[in-house]
Amino acid sequence: MPRPRGDAAAAMLFLAPSLIGFAVFYLVPFGLGFYESFTDGALGGRFVGLGNYAELLHSASFRKAAGNTLLFTGAGVPLLVALSLTLAVLLNRPLRLRGPIRTSIMLPLVVPVASVVTVWQIFFDWNGTLNAWLHALGIARIDWMQSNWSLSIVAVMYIWKNIGYDMILLLAGLQSIPKDYYETASLEGAGRFHQFRHITLVYLTPTLFFVLLISIINSFKVFRETYLLAGDYPYDRLYMLQHYMNNMFFELDVQKLTAAATLMVGCIVVLTSGLLRAERRFRENTE
Repeated sequence: MPRPRGDAAAAMLFLAPSLIGFAVFYLVPFGLGFYESFTDGALGGRFVGLGNYAELLHSASFRKAAGNTLLFTGAGVPLLVALSLTLAVLLNRPLRLRGPIRTSIMLPLVVPVASVVTVWQIFFDWNGTLNAWLHALGIARIDWMQSNWSLSIVAVMYIWKNIGYDMILLLAGLQSIPKDYYETASLEGAGRFHQFRHITLVYLTPTLFFVLLISIINSFKVFRETYLLAGDYPYDRLYMLQHYMNNMFFELDVQKLTAAATLMVGCIVVLTSGLLRAERRFRENTE
């Protein structure tokens, strides 16, 4: 039997290329950016403490971007998880054309973002399909991407793009629950709602928390869609944190850029830690 030390050395040898790449392209740049967020200038600036963060929090554009991002995450993620769970429960039953339905729901996941945005632009443009239908019905046209509807449109596109991935994860979690539990509960007189609440949700909790975590992270990456739809300076409702950081990059304002990026990473870490702690407590209470 090889010694454990030899196994550890072999594991580190195989992991070294990935770890080196991760450190060079992620950890080191983030560390440098984190340091720059406490200075007043790039490459040898003077240390100013939390001055950049205070200035950032007093910026109206940053507060607008942060508020829109949190609103998008708070509204889009629960709706995405609820719809994904509903579809997973329905497709977990023997249905006709279940395979083609799964495939149709998964298709948006493999379609490039640029193609998805092009389809939505054709549909929601001023001269697009939806306005053509409204005009045919005698209803005035709406500039969808320059109105308060714009955030809802991006939220629907986000759900449509990610619902297939979340559904597959939840479907795998549902299929891992032993059917004996449902049969025993049915023999004891438990109804479908009771079975769903006390069996499905309890044993699906780890998968649900994972799907929720992935959905939150994906919601912070919606910049690609909004940028392709509306450009650098979109309608106020669509102005996200990534827009703000992108504009600071083009203005070479490294301090505000790195401070905003640090705050966003910190927000994601806090949300992730809270979810993991909630999952741990939920498991302890149900065991």
